[in-house]
Amino acid sequence: MAKLLSNRLYAQEHVKDKATALADGHGLSSSRAASKHWTGERVLSVVLLGMAPAAHLCPAPLLDYSIAAALTLHGHWGIGQVLTDYVHGDAKVKLAKASVLLLSTATYFGLCYFNYHDVGLCKAVAMLWQI
Repeated sequence: MAKLLSNRLYAQEHVKDKATALADGHGLSSSRAASKHWTGERVLSVVLLGMAPAAHLCPAPLLDYSIAAALTLHGHWGIGQVLTDYVHGDAKVKLAKASVLLLSTATYFGLCYFNYHDVGLCKAVAMLWQI
C-alpha cells in the first residue's frame, strides 16, 4: 500500500513538473520532438506493412537488410515506450535504457548475420509458410 502511494505521488509530481515546464515555455521543443517521434513510429509501421508483400513478391538482399533494420527499430521504440511507462528511478532507467540498446544492437547484428550467412529473412519466412 505504501509503495502504491509513493508511486502515485511520484507520478503526480512528475506531471506537475512537466506542466510547469510547458507553461514556462521550456517544454515546447520536447513536445515537438515527441510529436515527430510519434509520426516516425507510425510511418515505420506503415512501411513494415508494405515490406511484407514486397518480401514475398520479390525477395532481395536489400529488402532483407531493410526489414532487419525496420524490425529492430520498431522493437527498440516499442520496448522503449514500455520502459518509459513502467520503469522509475534514475539508476533503473539508465540500466533499462542500456539493456534495450544492447538488445537492439544484438538483434540487428544477429539478423544481419542471418541475412549474410543463411537464406535471408524473406526466403526464411517463405520457407516457413511452405511447411
